[in-house]
Amino acid sequence: MKISGSRNILRVAALIIAVVLVAVVLLGQFTRFCGGGSTPDISTIEKKDTVYPLGFCTDSFEVTTGSIRAGENFSALLFRLGLDSREAYNLVQGSDSIFDVKKLRAGNGWTAYSDSSRYRYLVYEQDRINLIVFSLTDSLYAYKVKREVNVERRAADVTIGTSLWVDMTNAGVSPVVIADLSDIYAWTVDFFSLRKGDRFRILYDLTLCEGETIGCAGIPYAVFMRDSSVFQAIMYDQGDGGNRYWNEKGQSMRKAFLKAPLKFSRISSGFSYHRRHPVHGTVRPHTGVDYAAPTGTPVMSIGDGTVISKGWGGGGGNTVKIRHNSVYTTAYLHLSKYAKGLKVGDRVHQGQVIGYVGMTGTATGPHLDFRVWKNGTPINPLKMESPSVEPIDTSNMAALDSVRTVYAAMLDSLIVNK
Repeated sequence: MKISGSRNILRVAALIIAVVLVAVVLLGQFTRFCGGGSTPDISTIEKKDTVYPLGFCTDSFEVTTGSIRAGENFSALLFRLGLDSREAYNLVQGSDSIFDVKKLRAGNGWTAYSDSSRYRYLVYEQDRINLIVFSLTDSLYAYKVKREVNVERRAADVTIGTSLWVDMTNAGVSPVVIADLSDIYAWTVDFFSLRKGDRFRILYDLTLCEGETIGCAGIPYAVFMRDSSVFQAIMYDQGDGGNRYWNEKGQSMRKAFLKAPLKFSRISSGFSYHRRHPVHGTVRPHTGVDYAAPTGTPVMSIGDGTVISKGWGGGGGNTVKIRHNSVYTTAYLHLSKYAKGLKVGDRVHQGQVIGYVGMTGTATGPHLDFRVWKNGTPINPLKMESPSVEPIDTSNMAALDSVRTVYAAMLDSLIVNK
């Protein structure tokens, strides 16, 4: 009888031990999955619906998205999400060291996560990389999260058939890269006069955030080809805070004058001494170049200089005139308005905005009438030769050539393997 009782006791004990072991295993798995009840390490949370950690399991919430309305402040946004004034005040106080809620920007996006009873988290998109996460639970606080940013080196080989923008974008080149490329060649290539068959080969670094292009991190090397002419642009920093782009001879890609005073428009009328005026109908000289562009398009000084006149120019409307040196003077006509604060006697720099396209004076549509004088005589702006600025230091020529060789080989390799 005692022996039988002992066996029953052993069986019960073994069963209890087995149940305890199973419970321990299940508890361990649950603890690993839920973070053990302690505050999770944001950097180690596995996310299934995003590629960046938000610090909480988004899968268990309903999602609402929106954007900051014009004139909306942080408290108004929280009221929209169901928080009362006390909770809104406490959240602002609890997050002031993380984010100044007065810096909310209209149009920026937000995402709110809610359960069956209320909103639990609010994620504000400070910009395309930086997020602010606000906890709307019992603990009101905030923390910062950065989306993952990557830089990819890419290459493109594009032959112009329609226009720079159309052909480049059709080849998959981002507009931010095209803009940087135009800046590099602004002193060398007249983008208003590109021809069919012109060719660009570029090696560039693209900045990506979750697969979305957010910028161009640089163009180390580019080649522009027209017929038998080849124009290379090599990035090399001498460390003096000056020019960073050179041709293969060590000459600066930056010239004394820009090729044009505005970006990406079209020439509607050229330089001529026998043009029929579109308004008056008479044949008279037109000693400038007309660039058709939308009203408000920024107009830049093509070079460093001094403003010698600013005001009404009769048929030329609002006009700015700049003396660059003892040889060259330029004028910008039909402006809708001047750059803020611009006045006669001001020293302006190459690329500085001095006004905006308009149709003041005698004009049939918005455009810029751009004029150049050399030693007091009007010349065709499209045929003006512009000298380069100071060349690269001779001690850096060997390094420049080595860099060019590496970049050229890399460009060829990426294009071949594309």
